[in-house]
Amino acid sequence: MSEPALSSTVEPNGRPDSPSSEPLRAVRDAPVGGQAVLEGVMMRGVSTWAVAVRKKDGEIDVQSFPLVSWLKRHRFLRLPLVRGVVALVESLKIGLQALGISTNAQLEDEEEQVSGAAWGGTVAFSLVFAVGLFFLLPVGITSIFRHHIGNSIEFVLIEKAIRISIFVGYLWGISRIAELQRVFEYHGAEHKTISCYEAGLPLTPENAQRFSRLHPRCGTSFLLIVMVVALFVFAPLGTPAWYWLFASRVLGIPIVAGIAFEIIKLFGKNRSKRWAQILMWPGMQLQKLTTRPPDLEQLAVAIAAMEAVLSVENPADATDEDRVGMEVVA
Repeated sequence: MSEPALSSTVEPNGRPDSPSSEPLRAVRDAPVGGQAVLEGVMMRGVSTWAVAVRKKDGEIDVQSFPLVSWLKRHRFLRLPLVRGVVALVESLKIGLQALGISTNAQLEDEEEQVSGAAWGGTVAFSLVFAVGLFFLLPVGITSIFRHHIGNSIEFVLIEKAIRISIFVGYLWGISRIAELQRVFEYHGAEHKTISCYEAGLPLTPENAQRFSRLHPRCGTSFLLIVMVVALFVFAPLGTPAWYWLFASRVLGIPIVAGIAFEIIKLFGKNRSKRWAQILMWPGMQLQKLTTRPPDLEQLAVAIAAMEAVLSVENPADATDEDRVGMEVVA
């Protein structure tokens, strides 16, 4: 493995994310990513994904699965804009499977475990709720005052201000829910473990603890970019009747997501450059709402998931084709 690529140094025993000791940051991307789940972490590479969960008896249960990305099935799916939508849907599918595994791992009685049908209903409701809250509600509120708004640019600016306010308020609200604090800690453990691997250091809880809990490829940062990109996508549509406004916001989601994917991909490739760091700064700060400093035991779980992936593949050997779609998976 190549020499570690780091942007700062701290003492090994320094407290993580404390003002007196700046956390380490890896400055190179690797085609690995993950997601926090209930009492655990999912990690994925280019040909494998794995879930590690801390069970109630204290043992770490690890399950791994083969992965053949949809992006390898047809050249059309790897085209700019299209690849972003495909990658996000694939990541959502894997993430939901991982969440189901982690949930059932916490249920001792097999009869209590969540069925596939129940998960399907929960996912459908969550998607409808998200579209309604972050896309339809803002345009609905703005439409109430449309006759007092001068032009379409002002309309979209007001709509986007409302959308971003709802988004940030939502994140702030869930960050205050006590039951989600441990999930946010595992989110931080996921980021730290990925950064430790990207830096080329041995995967130990102590090494991973030295890294920042913030990561440039985090989905939180991606969602903020989505909110901003929507401004430029929807502004040219003007202010048609309310039903066309609602339809355009729903149908435009794939376009907005595809563009946002290409932007965060560009940021990831240039994360060590000053201009990219400035543009990434708002999204990185937003991650402070969705991550918390993990403890060493939580980092051990994240490392177990990562090692399950590394036991099957070496992400460093990934081709450019393998790396497509891995830009928004941390």
